Amino acid sequence: MPFVDQAIEAYAEAHTTQVDDRLQRLDDETHASLSWPEMLAGPVVGRLLETLVWATRARLVVEVGTYSGYSALSMAAALPPGGRVVTLEVSDEHADFAQRHVDASPYADRVEIRRGPALASLASIDGPIDLAFIDADKSGYVDYYEAILPKLADHGLILADNTLRNGRIVDPENDGDHALARFNDHVLRDERVVVTQLTVRDGVALIRRR
Repeated sequence: MPFVDQAIEAYAEAHTTQVDDRLQRLDDETHASLSWPEMLAGPVVGRLLETLVWATRARLVVEVGTYSGYSALSMAAALPPGGRVVTLEVSDEHADFAQRHVDASPYADRVEIRRGPALASLASIDGPIDLAFIDADKSGYVDYYEAILPKLADHGLILADNTLRNGRIVDPENDGDHALARFNDHVLRDERVVVTQLTVRDGVALIRRR
């Protein structure tokens, strides 16, 4: 059973400003041609990310886990002049799919897709990182968080997706659930940060420095 009632989820989506045709086509093609389309951020989380980039005036956004490029393009739309999104993807299939949509968008000069293991890519990125979005393999969340935090701007934000695991986080059932439970506990105990768990879709943790 979904953590958020499906009627409420549909209402939230219907009462979120509609995405443009380009993103809707990306959404449709993701569902038609890629495995695990539920990994797509979707319009509510996409608009949340876009709004946070707009509100923070983030100039460097780092995303761990590109998938089909939906969230990267959502965030790129709100960048100030000179801003950029660096998105990290280990799957060539996903990177190829996302690159095609990035190239066809108005934001091709703002979005860089880096291929390969995310930790190696993170090590090559100089800060300060104004906003980071973690949405990749769940077992790596703690390591990604620890790699990003030292490079986070003083007023930067880290967001982590899927932190409520469709409600299973209170009684973990599988490896992904247990990994997210460990991540949530790790961040909560970290005296360097303040975390807020948002009950948006599958759960989004919003993290800032103290």
